[in-house]
Amino acid sequence: MSAITIIDCEQGSPEWFIAKLGIPSASNFGDILAKGEGKTRRSYLLKLAGEILTGDPTENFTTPAMDRGKVMEAEARNLYAFMFSTTPQRVGFIRNGNCGCSPDSLLETNGGLEIKTKRSDLLIDVIISDRLPPEHVPQCQGFLKVTEREWVDFVAYWPRLPLFVKRVYRDEKYIAHLSEAIDRFNEELQMVVEHIRRCGEAA
Repeated sequence: MSAITIIDCEQGSPEWFIAKLGIPSASNFGDILAKGEGKTRRSYLLKLAGEILTGDPTENFTTPAMDRGKVMEAEARNLYAFMFSTTPQRVGFIRNGNCGCSPDSLLETNGGLEIKTKRSDLLIDVIISDRLPPEHVPQCQGFLKVTEREWVDFVAYWPRLPLFVKRVYRDEKYIAHLSEAIDRFNEELQMVVEHIRRCGEAA
């Protein structure tokens, strides 16, 4: 079992970008699980390789949509805290071995919070289906892998619609599969980094 390191900083800050530099993160675990050598998986691998080789983060910009998402995330967190009489704990980045995550909050001693803002029609579909959308499984189970916690509440939000909350527990079989995929990804990442360094030495 690896030591868990919690970096207490504001997400999106320069300190946060440095903390996660070159580290596979739960928000991209779905890319890592992509079958074969898909374009998305390769793009993510090359992005991290670039960060390791240059020391510069590749994501250091925001868009109006991203800024609005942050505002609505805060609204959802406050609404959740009120509904469940709890105090979510904000953290920056959590690292465990060769991967990490940036959770939307930690809850109590063994839980967490992952918040997604979803357009009204998409949220209505989620509410009707009453389940964790498949595209968010890698991130939620990834959070549980990295933090070694037992559960995470997935929250979907849009103003003036009901808050959707679904508790997700550890799926040990899925986490084991995810761990193997991350290990393979990191091995490939290191090979790419070493190859480029050798090219630089030979130049």
